[in-house]
Amino acid sequence: MNETSAVSLREGERLEPLSKHTSVIVGNGCAFNTDTILLADFSMPKKGERCADFGTGCGTIPLLWCTRSNPGQVWAAEIQPGACEMARRSVRFNGFQDIIHVSEGDFRTLRSRENIPAGSLDLIACNPPYKEAGTGCLSATEEERIARHETVCRFSDIAKAASELLRWGGRFCCCMRPERLCGTLLTLREAGLEPKRIRFVQQRTTSAPFLFLLQANRGGKPGMTVAPTLLIEENGGFSEEMLRIYGDYKEGRT
Repeated sequence: MNETSAVSLREGERLEPLSKHTSVIVGNGCAFNTDTILLADFSMPKKGERCADFGTGCGTIPLLWCTRSNPGQVWAAEIQPGACEMARRSVRFNGFQDIIHVSEGDFRTLRSRENIPAGSLDLIACNPPYKEAGTGCLSATEEERIARHETVCRFSDIAKAASELLRWGGRFCCCMRPERLCGTLLTLREAGLEPKRIRFVQQRTTSAPFLFLLQANRGGKPGMTVAPTLLIEENGGFSEEMLRIYGDYKEGRT
């Protein structure tokens, strides 16, 4: 973080630390959760890679990428103006404005809006709405409805847009609830994104998985690796791996 940076927090906002040196502005219906942290770690870019985050919210995933890795250019697409504005302030506060480009608008028009050549990105991440259109009880606020329910876009729209932007062999990473596993795999394959790596996440050994993390490669050959299950808790506390994933973030809170 740029030590000379300053941020003006508005009513209902606060700074949430992501590491000892990086923080993100949250509040007013825009925040992040454990799923976000896990997806950021699962999708961590390699040095110099050109990346995008679909539905970036307050910008947590791009900020974590820049904190823990060394990507090239990162486009953070967000349709909600309030979240977009918060993300921009967070990017400036942390000094990543030359790397992270917050783009307000539908991710389906990101390519034309930002003049990104088709097939030019190495990595795209997306924490999509978990509830399919017409299912579940709608959230109380518009911000929550857009984030949690397929009211603005469907997962098939996300897969199609990612396939158009990714280079051959480029990676698309997402997280989703296990009940949507079959549909997610089929949708990705139909869009030309071959599922290559999956990891289930469960709270503890005695509980069923509540999430899966998935990587699909554009034009990849069939064949998927199933990674060991990621446990959130073990022996009455965070598991060793969660301490690694959350370690820097939790240190920032002390």
